[in-house]
Amino acid sequence: MEKRSQRSHQQQRSPKKGNATKHKTLLGIAIVLLVMLTGIGCGFLTASMNTKSDLADDIRPPASSLVYDANGNEIATIHAAENRMPVKLDQVPKNLQDAFVAVEDNRFYDHIGVDPRGIARAIWANLRGRTVSEGGSTITQQLAKNAYLTQDRTLKRKIQEVFLALRLEHQYTKSEILELYLNQIYFGQGAYGVQAAARTYFGKDVEDLTLNECAMLAGIPKSPNYYSPLNNLQAAQERKSTVLDQMVKYGYLDSATAEKTKTEKLDLVKPDPKSEDKGEASYFVDYVTQKLIDKYGADAVYKDGLQVYTTIDMDMQRAAEKAMKGLPNGRKDSNGVMQPQGSLVAIDPHTGYVKAMVGGRGTDQFNRATMAERQPGSAFKPFVFAAALENKFTPSTVINDSPIKIGDWEPQNDEHTFSGPVTMRQVAQHSMNVPTVKIAQKLGIEKVLYYAEEMGITTLVKDGPHNDNNLSSALGGLTKGVTPLELTSAYGTFANKGVHVDPVVIVKVLDRNGKVIDEANPEQRNVISESSAAELTSMLQDVIRAGTGRRANIGRPAAGKTGTTSDYHDAWFVGYTPDLVASVWIGNDDNTSLGGIYGGTVPATIWKNFMTEALKGIPAKDFEGAESSGGDSIGSLEDDKSTAVSKKSAEPAKKETKSTETKAKDDAKKQPQGQQPAAPQGQAPAAAPAPSGGGGAAPEPGSSVSKGRN
Repeated sequence: MEKRSQRSHQQQRSPKKGNATKHKTLLGIAIVLLVMLTGIGCGFLTASMNTKSDLADDIRPPASSLVYDANGNEIATIHAAENRMPVKLDQVPKNLQDAFVAVEDNRFYDHIGVDPRGIARAIWANLRGRTVSEGGSTITQQLAKNAYLTQDRTLKRKIQEVFLALRLEHQYTKSEILELYLNQIYFGQGAYGVQAAARTYFGKDVEDLTLNECAMLAGIPKSPNYYSPLNNLQAAQERKSTVLDQMVKYGYLDSATAEKTKTEKLDLVKPDPKSEDKGEASYFVDYVTQKLIDKYGADAVYKDGLQVYTTIDMDMQRAAEKAMKGLPNGRKDSNGVMQPQGSLVAIDPHTGYVKAMVGGRGTDQFNRATMAERQPGSAFKPFVFAAALENKFTPSTVINDSPIKIGDWEPQNDEHTFSGPVTMRQVAQHSMNVPTVKIAQKLGIEKVLYYAEEMGITTLVKDGPHNDNNLSSALGGLTKGVTPLELTSAYGTFANKGVHVDPVVIVKVLDRNGKVIDEANPEQRNVISESSAAELTSMLQDVIRAGTGRRANIGRPAAGKTGTTSDYHDAWFVGYTPDLVASVWIGNDDNTSLGGIYGGTVPATIWKNFMTEALKGIPAKDFEGAESSGGDSIGSLEDDKSTAVSKKSAEPAKKETKSTETKAKDDAKKQPQGQQPAAPQGQAPAAAPAPSGGGGAAPEPGSSVSKGRN
């Protein structure tokens, strides 16, 4: 019985054993096929890397890239004499070698040319929505791409890059690869390699660089035009700090040395203004060049003869450059640059096409239109109004302009007086601070920031010890500020019936043979309703008709908003017609006071002069869209009892109270037409502790908030 039982169990197991054998056979065949296919694929890729379909490509001469305006007329030639001076690795300071390894490829000495761990880390960071300093490509891969491949972002090119990196690691030592890399990379200003970069930026040989200078150089290749200290010193300093932090993280420096180095100043070579050919639209062409290099690499831009068709309208550009000659002359800074500086950006709100761009007086390379992050002051208030209109407010909603206390902060209007019950239309027209804060408090500042971001503002700080989740953001007191380009684009949402279109400067790019390799496809998104956009536009039309922006009146339908920050650090006017939106910003590069210049004075005048010339010959056009309000709209905003100031302490302001319309008429009688009311010495405090439900920490003391009424 026992033997029969064993035999029975064996018979039951035998079919499973046969299936297992069959599965193993199939798995073995599959592995063999996979190995064969991989081998064939590797052979194909290796052959494709080493075989040129057209041998003429090997001997074709370098060609400059050409830039065209919106009408197809050539406006610039992009070329650079290659400045390269190879050096041996033992001539390169150890600090510079370590800085590059720390910020570009911290596992350089451990991987085989490709770093799966680094790739996984980069993918994970992207999935989590964070940015990483090191990225996924190794130094060896970057060398393979820069020296042997195109900058195309295709799967085939990426696979070729991987196989080339493996071959490089097989043929060369780590030291040889690092030496090749340091002599190959582009640093901007026509400088290739660390020796040329050291000469270009610091006027010395690479072996003489300090730690401070090494950290600065190591940060530039990520975006050579943007992080060049000659173009954008602030961004370059921030990038230098990132490099030093990475060096601490991976044990190349101690934290004390890094912190000390972050504060050290750089002795940069001052460019010779006479050697720079500043033609028309120079800031725009520089910005286009930066975008091209970031996408295709320096070699493609300077040597491959690209044909670049842009959005610039040269008639509008000339009008912008002419209008910006209205900047007042003040003093020259330590670099010999005349202050104040300014910017003007004009955009078609329907297409996102940038039609004109001026980034300064034309005597330096810092493009303030795209690189300067400045406090917007009252020019940020339309985002509060837009959020309110999307949440049952109307232009007729009544807000009590009366004292309010939020923690230790008591926001003030510019005149330090209060007007009692006012409509939201009047709040916008006369740029009142306190009612704007009350609206934002009712909505929650998070909603205001959400709409600003949806309209293209990317510089908002949402977390960390100092962030924008507080009510002083409603008055434009931001942690970092905004760029003129992004603020102009955001206002385009109001002109485009609530639809935001990302700004565009390059329409299409062709190679030297005329083949299209890229075309613009700007992202569009509905942000606010058409009715909200129409109501906001109506409110901002009153700003120009009879409010703080009277000097911007161009005699045709137009809407806009002034902006002036505390201590007069920044002055703005941003406005639009149905088909063109433009901004004018004025400020000192060192963020010192403009000495009483309001957004409603010089910026509004420059804006008027530009728009008048730019729209010459174009028939005036009314804004479309009917104003409509739902039946459940908010008629009046009740004060929060927990934040309202007691009646006794509000009494002095009450004596000064009069209706906004009456006050506007009185102001007009007291002064010449168009002149702004004089500003008192007092100003709104910068630091605003977060109210309950209002968000996080306030900005650092000294952050600029709106002065309010201009």
